[in-house]
Amino acid sequence: MDAHELLSLKNRYGIVGNAPGLNYALEVAVQVAPTNLTVLITGESGVGKEVFSQIIHKLSPRKHNQFIAVNCGAIPEGTIDSELFGHEKGAFTGAIDSRKGYFEFVSGGTIFLDEIAELPLGTQARLLRVLESGEFIRVGTSTVQKTDVRVVAATNVDLFDRVKQHRFREDLYYRLNTVPIKVPPLRERGNDMAMLFKKFANDFAERQRIQPIQMNESANRLLISYTWPGNIRQLKNVAEQISILSKERLVTADNLLHFIPEATISKLPVLVSSSDDHSGSMNEREILYKVLFEMKKDMNDLKSFVVEMAKINNLQTGAINVSHEHNNHAFESVRATNESSQPVIMTKLDDSNLVEVTEESLNVVEKEKELITKALKKHKGRRNRAAKELGLSERTLYRKIKEYELEK
Repeated sequence: MDAHELLSLKNRYGIVGNAPGLNYALEVAVQVAPTNLTVLITGESGVGKEVFSQIIHKLSPRKHNQFIAVNCGAIPEGTIDSELFGHEKGAFTGAIDSRKGYFEFVSGGTIFLDEIAELPLGTQARLLRVLESGEFIRVGTSTVQKTDVRVVAATNVDLFDRVKQHRFREDLYYRLNTVPIKVPPLRERGNDMAMLFKKFANDFAERQRIQPIQMNESANRLLISYTWPGNIRQLKNVAEQISILSKERLVTADNLLHFIPEATISKLPVLVSSSDDHSGSMNEREILYKVLFEMKKDMNDLKSFVVEMAKINNLQTGAINVSHEHNNHAFESVRATNESSQPVIMTKLDDSNLVEVTEESLNVVEKEKELITKALKKHKGRRNRAAKELGLSERTLYRKIKEYELEK
């Protein structure tokens, strides 16, 4: 599929964005559409899996026949067999008439089974029979009927984990997973978030006949760094909330923070103070703990380095003995100060050899800045991931970046 065809497809189905994961998922959907293969669409809740099922149906030879979407998690366990496969009159209490099920009603078309992981095990066995032979039996009868239905399934959980937990049939899993399509979550789509937000805000403003909102640079950065656990559904809701509730038409990061809940909760220990004056400093303490943990790790690494160098020196010259029988006096550490007033560690390896190692600054502010810079560099500027690495909330990280002027 070339770029023009891909753009045309997106315009036709209202898909916004150019993330590589999204484009690849669309290409797979287009390729598999003309076949009769079963497709399993995976992705978190709110990423738009149903749109892919519609694309597959509309680009298939079945496009002029029925398409029906069934939410398997919304149908009670006691009635789902009847809904999918139909029932005969008197099959159960309340069955006053015979009724066709979805597989009979949609024969020749496509059925989209959303939340497929919620199917009861008994229903899973009946679905497997349909997929393998096209046969099903109505509830309350023993007559075998045939159907010609293409199944597109979707789930927001790891089906293979359900298989290992004996909550999903392994044979059905492999039968459904003939062609997998993974729809990426919004947090992995980069600049697509800003494009989607703008579309949702403009569409809402047009419907409500109000002036559309605009996002400044800081708001766009925060928009992209947020994890969006509710994905596109949440993004649309936030865009509409801000459009109607914001007094300013130019939205800043501070404005946006009022509409985005905290996504990351730190798991670091928190000091408890009885003084009200310190109630607002818990986030600073969180990063202080992180600093101390990193310092401890650095010191351990330094000790290991000294030991390793001693061993190497012993092997090369025989001048230093670090054997177990000398462990009681081989390493004696004292603090000293060099000419630049930097703290140093003087490590005695024997009577004639000293190793001097300059100790890094223990200034907490500098360590904070260093850790934040390292985390942002490691995660290529993705603040949501950097915040998780640091054990901070995204809001605290955003404030620290602004405080230390790390945006430059």
